[in-house]
Amino acid sequence: MKRLAFVFGITLLAAPAHADITHKIQSSVSLSVDGAGSVAARIPSTYSLSGNNISVDSGGSLSALTAGSAVGYTPASLSVVTAGDAFSYTESFIEGDATPSATTVASGVVGSLPMLGSTTTTSGGYADSLAGSIKTSGAITLTAGGAGTHAVGQVIQELTIK
Repeated sequence: MKRLAFVFGITLLAAPAHADITHKIQSSVSLSVDGAGSVAARIPSTYSLSGNNISVDSGGSLSALTAGSAVGYTPASLSVVTAGDAFSYTESFIEGDATPSATTVASGVVGSLPMLGSTTTTSGGYADSLAGSIKTSGAITLTAGGAGTHAVGQVIQELTIK
């Protein structure tokens, strides 16, 4: 009995063990579908005339710019300065873009996109069967969607013992 009391007394004097255990589980699934986009830049109207042994009887010109229309031009009327001598000339005209009407967005969609001299358009993604889930066991299931879709799943487990 004395032995039992002695063991019991020593047990009461022993310091308790301090062990902090932290277990964290984070899981996430990210599904996204690309939006459509368009970038358009207007090309300006330009006119130039150059040459040698020519004279300009009436100069070429650009027409007046009016809203909603492109600029037209009138070609130059030329004549040779010294008949029988060589001559050369270059006349160039680039018809620029008409001023487009403003675009409007309704329900996140632009009904019609402007088509200008320099236009880059990308189609939006198509969700189709895009899906993702994570089970409590940590198993990740991702289902591919159509073009322009992205699916990412992750499970992070952290165990800290101090």
